[in-house]
Amino acid sequence: MAKTKFYVVWKGRKPGIYNTWPECQKQVKGYPGARFKSFPAKAEAEQAFHGESEAISNTKTESYIEESLSVDVGSRGNPGPVEYKGVYTKTGEIVFEHAGFPKGTNNMGEFLAIVHALQYLKEKNSSIPIYSDSMTALKWVKDKKIKSTLTCDKNTEPIWNAVDRAETWLQENSWNNPLMKWETKQWGEIKADYGRK
Repeated sequence: MAKTKFYVVWKGRKPGIYNTWPECQKQVKGYPGARFKSFPAKAEAEQAFHGESEAISNTKTESYIEESLSVDVGSRGNPGPVEYKGVYTKTGEIVFEHAGFPKGTNNMGEFLAIVHALQYLKEKNSSIPIYSDSMTALKWVKDKKIKSTLTCDKNTEPIWNAVDRAETWLQENSWNNPLMKWETKQWGEIKADYGRK
């Protein structure tokens, strides 16, 4: 049985404490600069909500949503060989991975990873958030179209074919998952990081 959580919204459509993720999501999805966090106990949530500034400064490194997927790319050169994976943010457990393409860019890989996560979660009928540390890829997914200057040749054809399929999927499907930027400066490397820096 899932543990009960309480969601504090400090900055959103209606700040407050919410008992479920869907209620919290309505307040923060698409809200610029939304600030929210889950807590295991109601007393903690109330203390955090009423002591806003102290709670935010004390929990800044934990303010991402654990019940989420995180995606990242592993590459050798940019452009270069590209692989990607998606992990369950809370545990780091790999939920999907792609062995890679001979040549592509980091942002193209991130785009494909986000779309793969959307497809995976749609199959599971899950509306949990997806984190990526690429603002470019997040924008491409929202636009349902990538803007890359990478030339299509025999080495890049596999990734371009995957991009074409991903764009088609985005145009033919809808989803409720918030697409969120992973704040590396606050939270450290994204949980799907390949550790190659």
